[in-house]
Amino acid sequence: MAIKKSELYSKLWEGCDALRGGMDASQYKDYVLVLLFVKYVSDKYAGDPNALIEVPAGGSYKDIVAVKGKKEIGEKIDTVIGALAKANNLEGVIDVVSFNDDEKLGKGQEMVDRLSDLIAIFEDTALDFSKNRAEGDDILGDAYEYLMRHFATESGKSKGQFYTPAEVSRVMAKVIGIKHARAQSQTIYDPTCGSGSLLLKAVEETDHKVTIYGQEKDVTTAALARMNMILHNNPTAEITKGQSTLSNPLFLDNHGYLKTFDYVVANPPFSLKNWTQGFNPSEDVFDRFTGYGIPPEKNGDYSFLLHIIKSLKSTGKGAVILPHGVLFRGNAEAEIRRNIINKKYIKGIIGLPANLFYGTGIPACIIVIDKAGAEERKGIFMIDASKGYIKDGNKNRLREQDIHKITDVFDKQLEIEKYSRFVPYEEIADPKNDYNLNIPRYIDSQEEEDVQDIAAHMLGGIPVADVDALHHYWTQYPNMRKTLFTPIGERPAYCTLNVAKEDIKPAIFNHPEFTAFGKEMATVFESWRNKTAAMLKQLQTGFKPKQLIHTIAEDILTTYTGYTLIDAYDVYQHLLNYWNDTMQDDAYLLAADGWKATPYRIIVKNKKTGKETDKGWACDLVPASLIINRYYAADQQAIDKLLADAEAAKARMEELEEEHSADEGWFADYDKVNKATVAKRLKEIAKDKTAKEERTMLEEYLQQAEQQSQCNKAAKEQADALDKKVLATYQTLTEADIKQLVVDDKWMAAIQQTISAEMERISQRLTQRIKELAERYETPLPTAAGEVAALEEKVYAHLQKMGYTWN
Repeated sequence: MAIKKSELYSKLWEGCDALRGGMDASQYKDYVLVLLFVKYVSDKYAGDPNALIEVPAGGSYKDIVAVKGKKEIGEKIDTVIGALAKANNLEGVIDVVSFNDDEKLGKGQEMVDRLSDLIAIFEDTALDFSKNRAEGDDILGDAYEYLMRHFATESGKSKGQFYTPAEVSRVMAKVIGIKHARAQSQTIYDPTCGSGSLLLKAVEETDHKVTIYGQEKDVTTAALARMNMILHNNPTAEITKGQSTLSNPLFLDNHGYLKTFDYVVANPPFSLKNWTQGFNPSEDVFDRFTGYGIPPEKNGDYSFLLHIIKSLKSTGKGAVILPHGVLFRGNAEAEIRRNIINKKYIKGIIGLPANLFYGTGIPACIIVIDKAGAEERKGIFMIDASKGYIKDGNKNRLREQDIHKITDVFDKQLEIEKYSRFVPYEEIADPKNDYNLNIPRYIDSQEEEDVQDIAAHMLGGIPVADVDALHHYWTQYPNMRKTLFTPIGERPAYCTLNVAKEDIKPAIFNHPEFTAFGKEMATVFESWRNKTAAMLKQLQTGFKPKQLIHTIAEDILTTYTGYTLIDAYDVYQHLLNYWNDTMQDDAYLLAADGWKATPYRIIVKNKKTGKETDKGWACDLVPASLIINRYYAADQQAIDKLLADAEAAKARMEELEEEHSADEGWFADYDKVNKATVAKRLKEIAKDKTAKEERTMLEEYLQQAEQQSQCNKAAKEQADALDKKVLATYQTLTEADIKQLVVDDKWMAAIQQTISAEMERISQRLTQRIKELAERYETPLPTAAGEVAALEEKVYAHLQKMGYTWN
């Protein structure tokens, strides 16, 4: 069976569970990732003389499997990994941790059990990488990325800095324009490369190989980066380790100067306090601070930025993540900022949401450097993307739509109110700004305050200004506004609502302009669906799922661009959500096995007893529900009717029990109310003439119990019969049938449902806002005061009748 990404990820995390407890995520990640590496290269390259990685005798995952349960398991695993490392010049890379460390892995049998469990998890057929036919789609690299992200999440604030979130990495890769790279002689560099994720995301953006360079101070993290490069098919990447980039940069040219690169990306540690350790910045032999100034001794943010500027070729482009403070802090940093701005190297600044990064929760920005054309540059393009994100556990995360919008706007230099602006140098240098680059100075992204109108509260009427604020709706529905509102003649700044509050929704949803727009959007989707479905049904074994989703996602974004009310990026996100939840796994199954719908048994094995339990059958690509809906809808409706009848009978029994269980009730003395106890009581009072009402109630209870039993029995019998019919139907499905079930009934139906729901949300927002305004101003203050006075009079009258009087 082909690898499913979701199953692959869950199995890998299961491997983490086997180690969790003895050490934290910053430590056990090394063991899991090393085993993942060994398993992958063993599956892909064993026995292949032309492989990128040689798998020597005694150096494969099979050799690791062979030591399961043995007393010297830790030592023997180290031996196997050592053999693989030696054969491929990977000493100090994959052998940086010891599987014979009893402090981390336990002593004696505890170590044997823990490592044996871990080995067994990687033996699972779901992790057989030799079966991955979607070459170039990097399923293993994605799995590695998945683990790195989760390790960073679990490692906490101090130990998660080795990983740059993939979404941020993708933004950086796109804004530096590396997709235009055309030759392997072109270079990309990360001076603080961590696990290498940022470099790899950048390289993914180009169809051509570029040469990769990275330096990482932490030896273990550098080893992760080296493995990451190999797993992503970049074995020639140069990753240097063990030295600080600032005090001892290791990439130099033939003259001992800093080597320069075409592209640079970096996510350096924020506000590093000991950045001067190991060298004297005022005597910097690489001349990185001359003409700019020396950063503060206790804050190294600008030291990394200046290193990057110096490391770029004369036409080089770079992107660096730095805390927002670099945009506005004063003193030495203000002078450095002024000098960089005057050189016109900064092409753009992108403000990011807070709490994106694993090492810190403070907001950060991407500073985009572009030396090409700097002399002609007239200003800096700024984006405030701080509000576009989704919560993901205890962190925030950029959505696909956020990434696309940021990069679209940056590439096209689009000015969008409250989001993006091209800020000329004259405005930045103006004394009121004094080279301060704080984004809110130039982009006011604050939401408009919902102001209460005093005159409307006093005299009634809805402010026209509030109605005008819904202008994006009136652009699409110009006559609907006239239907809903009428101006107040003597008070032109106010209007009345023409319909009752409870009639607002039907007035909107039944309006001709609303229905016309709904039909237009239905036609838009139908056109996209027909074109896309035809393309999807032509997919052949070996296609690349990542290319597929890129193609159809870009197409749906283009299709919905330019329409009012509906945001094309929201539609794009809905498609990507469905891809991640369901369609992605289907695509990988199709890429490996083609249009086949093969049911399989679900066998669950008890880890302690080894006993296997049959949990029925399933088919991932074509679930039973699809076949039932298309071929056996009437059968399912009959079953649903029986189950509904059984539920109704149960509800009536519960109603009778509740009604008669109170004190003095007929069920008050029952220990338990059920069919047996009711039948026993009915027998006892069979000849009691005074118990006629009780007998009637008990007989009804038994009738309902019998009805429930019969309906459940019939439903089960029919469900079993339907299950057999469905299972048999799989054998008769043609390829055309499967395509119809998967593309039309599964994928397109789900996507259409989510887009329709988005349209519904848009309309509901209009309804809710108008209702809110109507309720806010429906009772003017004098009217409310009159009503209060009338109520006071009634209260006083009642009190007087009760004998309470006062002066």
